[in-house]
Amino acid sequence: MWGFLIALVSGALMSIQGVLNTEVTKQTGIWVSAGWVQLTAFLTCVVLWFWGDRSPAGAILQVRPLYMLAGGVIGAFITYTVIKSMDGLGPAKATLLIVVTQIVVAYGIELFGFFGVEKAPFEWKKLFGALIAVAGIIVFN
Repeated sequence: MWGFLIALVSGALMSIQGVLNTEVTKQTGIWVSAGWVQLTAFLTCVVLWFWGDRSPAGAILQVRPLYMLAGGVIGAFITYTVIKSMDGLGPAKATLLIVVTQIVVAYGIELFGFFGVEKAPFEWKKLFGALIAVAGIIVFN
């Protein structure tokens, strides 16, 4: 239940963040806005690290395989693509497309066991659920 509630908060925060970042971009520029997002995220992580989880920062140098460290670079492009999609499509349509894409890609990662994720067996109900989500895009348009 706790994971479900956190996921709901995460979805709400991502939608709000996308709208805020899009508005900041209109007044600054795409990379200034994206840079601000990444910088403030980093500073927030540093503060929360001091306040809470004090795991050794040097442990990041031990992460293997090294491609696992690409999350920050991907995060910059996520910020960019969310801003551009919300600006072009509006918050609701952009968020719908983003979330449905997340569902389809996440299921593929799970299904094939990419990136060290435990491989999950194929389930028709999950495929059917993903297809319903894709159909939702068509209905929403």
